[in-house]
Amino acid sequence: MSAPLLETHALCKRFGGLLATDSVSLSVRRGECHALIGPNGAGKTTLIGQLSGSLRPDAGVVRFDGRDVTCLGAHQRAMLGFARSFQITSILNDFSVLDNVGVALQAVSGSSFAFWRPVAAETALSTEATAILDKVGLAGLASRRARDLSHGEHRQLEIALALATRPQLMLLDEPMAGMGPDESERMVRLITELKGRYTILLVEHDMDAVFRLADRISVLVAGRVIATGTVDEIRANDAVKCAYLGEEEVD
Repeated sequence: MSAPLLETHALCKRFGGLLATDSVSLSVRRGECHALIGPNGAGKTTLIGQLSGSLRPDAGVVRFDGRDVTCLGAHQRAMLGFARSFQITSILNDFSVLDNVGVALQAVSGSSFAFWRPVAAETALSTEATAILDKVGLAGLASRRARDLSHGEHRQLEIALALATRPQLMLLDEPMAGMGPDESERMVRLITELKGRYTILLVEHDMDAVFRLADRISVLVAGRVIATGTVDEIRANDAVKCAYLGEEEVD
């Protein structure tokens, strides 16, 4: 069994009288695709904020790669190898797709942008950026402006930016949101390709995609993790079916 890359112990976050996360303990094993599911209002957004460093828990511990990172902010966690996509992104709409990835590569290397030049002018940077775009299926659109991408292609570029940070763990926050069937299928294929190469924490409402992609699933309801297990174990869990999935969704 793989050692955990990300762990939480008894995370709590309160907003006034609302206990948004209630003693959440979670373990994401190195190399797995671990899905986090739950109904609207379950506390997923609050938990994601605590995992990524944008929210400080009121109690509890977050460990990443064996290190206590509870007091570290999002930028510090990113430097340790934690990449979160599908939040408010740093995509530069007037830049080309290739240049967006190049900027992300320069940022992770600590380069100054005072004398920034288009990525195509720097061979090594262009080669690495092109390889990342090929990995996410956007190599053919490298010269297109980011603002001209479709919704699905925009999401693919966000994954490319996450990959450019050379992450140990990728938090994919509702990657299929707003997509039609064809775009969703392309995203499922892309995440399938990333599985095993990267540890993935997947937050998603599309249960068909979750069941296809996840090695394990944790179910969050009313701020608490009520179950963690394999796809088959979650499908068969009566408490999960009652609280979230519904009988008709797991037959």
